[in-house]
Amino acid sequence: MTGKLYYGAAYYAEYMPEDRLERDMDLLAGAGFNLIRVAESAWSTWEPRDGEFDFSLLCRVLEAAGRRGISVIVGTPTYAIPPWLCKKYPDILSETHAGSCRYGPRQNFDLTHPGYRFHAERIIRRLMQAVRDYPCVVGYQLDNETKPYDTCSARAQALFRDWLRERFGTVENLNRAMGLAYWSNSLADWDDMPDVRGAVNGSLAAEYQAFQRHLVTEFLLWQRAIVDEYRRPDQFVTHNFDYEWRNISFGLQPDVDQFQAAAAVDIAGCDIYHPGAQDLTGAEIAFGGALARGLKKANYLVLETQAQGSFGFLPYPGQLRLQALSHIASGADGVEYWHWHSIHNGPESYWKGVLSHDFTPGQTYREASRIGRELSQLSPHLLHLQKKNRVAVLVSSRAQTGMQWFPTCPLGQTPEKNYSDYLRWLCDALYRLNVEYDIISDAERDLSPYALLVLPCLYAASEDLLRAVDGYVRGGGHLLATFRTGFANEYLKIYQDSQPHLLTDCLGLSYDRFTAPADVYLTSQTIGLPERLPVTDWMELPALTTARALCTYSHPVWGGVPAVTLNDYGAGRAAYLAACFSPQGLDAVLEILLPQLGIVPPAERFPLVLRRGVNGQGRQILFYFNYSASPLAVARHPGGTLLPEGTALAQDAPFTLGPWDAAILEI
Repeated sequence: MTGKLYYGAAYYAEYMPEDRLERDMDLLAGAGFNLIRVAESAWSTWEPRDGEFDFSLLCRVLEAAGRRGISVIVGTPTYAIPPWLCKKYPDILSETHAGSCRYGPRQNFDLTHPGYRFHAERIIRRLMQAVRDYPCVVGYQLDNETKPYDTCSARAQALFRDWLRERFGTVENLNRAMGLAYWSNSLADWDDMPDVRGAVNGSLAAEYQAFQRHLVTEFLLWQRAIVDEYRRPDQFVTHNFDYEWRNISFGLQPDVDQFQAAAAVDIAGCDIYHPGAQDLTGAEIAFGGALARGLKKANYLVLETQAQGSFGFLPYPGQLRLQALSHIASGADGVEYWHWHSIHNGPESYWKGVLSHDFTPGQTYREASRIGRELSQLSPHLLHLQKKNRVAVLVSSRAQTGMQWFPTCPLGQTPEKNYSDYLRWLCDALYRLNVEYDIISDAERDLSPYALLVLPCLYAASEDLLRAVDGYVRGGGHLLATFRTGFANEYLKIYQDSQPHLLTDCLGLSYDRFTAPADVYLTSQTIGLPERLPVTDWMELPALTTARALCTYSHPVWGGVPAVTLNDYGAGRAAYLAACFSPQGLDAVLEILLPQLGIVPPAERFPLVLRRGVNGQGRQILFYFNYSASPLAVARHPGGTLLPEGTALAQDAPFTLGPWDAAILEI
């Protein structure tokens, strides 16, 4: 879908304090940037008054980019509405669980509002008519980091009622599925549906969250249909999916089922922001890339990442290159910075771009220029890099919502950790052990392509999925499941038999007790563990049937109860982590477990990070990354050609990576 590795930045001529379009385009081209993203933030510029359109500035940008051979992704400008639209429809602003939105922030509207849909469709059509014939326009981005914005309007809730009626048929079926008899919440008629903002029934509230995620999918598909009426066959459609936000891109986005929403795009895009300087590990790049790659089971575009970024993100020398190559090593076909220049006013004034506020092409620009030149040389070798990973981590929006409603903390307390914490707990351990992984959806049923399936806290799961997992292991697959797996069905109604539901034979254990650990430690006679490794957050007390214990609890009462188990089942094998413990302890456990689950990690460990792929010529590509401030020696490798230099390297001929350095070997 892309003919070269893309490298560039978001470019906003409408934000500039002066007209410097030609100068910027010269600098972009001079840095080896071959892609910009434009237009998605500027509805009030393109339509300053109702029905009055002016795309002259945008057309100037496209003409200037085209003259320099710079490709352009045009974004539909629908995620931030202009003031006149809010004035025209005062009820366009979203009603949420927290109350009524006010005008000012972006993404503050009800995306089901018919007035919003009318004007959004009109601006999309007028935009497409203005830009579609420019040869430099290679693709379109639908909206921007779309969410449901917690819309709880009467209109949205009426649509939710229809959603429930379609799925359950009768209120009696709904009452049973959701357990609405509790606290007298049962419905006698569909018109009795109360305002969901007061719901205390986790099943009903979680179903509304699933409905809100559906609204995002429907909205993006709606936009895609409009764009398709105008785009050329050679132009692609993408969207910049983002992640759970904790001042960095951290975990699974709770407000969007990205696997479903990705049906609206040809190539998945993502926004990945991560710590910088001394805190840079590359774990967010690996996690975000695995998720983006999984959405279409194909290569993806990094549509936003940091150049200088937020306060504290400023990269050390060499880190910008390390980051860019790490994205490519995960399967990205392009890397684009947010954004080109630092903005001089507004809430993101200090989210700095490639250029600082003085527009001087400084150190960041010079480092970006080196990357641009290098990626131009590497493009024939690294474009459409194929990843063939043997480990799959299964994620679930339903389970994520279930963990939100029923967290790992006592009733009434504020949870310190959520689903994404435990997801990253496992994914980051695999990363530190240089075990590459794919991320797959809970809609998957054919698990056979993978040697190992990882289930982090699959709290809510349909029986269909659990049977698929059981059959996968019985047929010869390997499973690593954690605490809180197979506890409730897809509607968060707890299964009434032994836990984990339908997996007790597979795992060779069951349990009916769990508690918050206090002064509990992990111990083992077979695994070398750090001294006094504390158990945290959650612990289950399983009884073994056919499984054997690899680790147990150390405690005056719970001492000797299994904590980590392994079970032979059919032609396969399944491991279970019944508790949470420190990352250091998880690394030690996985060192022993993974080889018994069909995965032998390489000898190298973080901060020396290894990534692999196969290029378009069928050649294997090995990436070596030094995520540390100290030089690292590489003494074991298969030999090949160092890229982009073209230097031959004999097998196991030692070489050294400098601080925050990277090397690429083509075999």
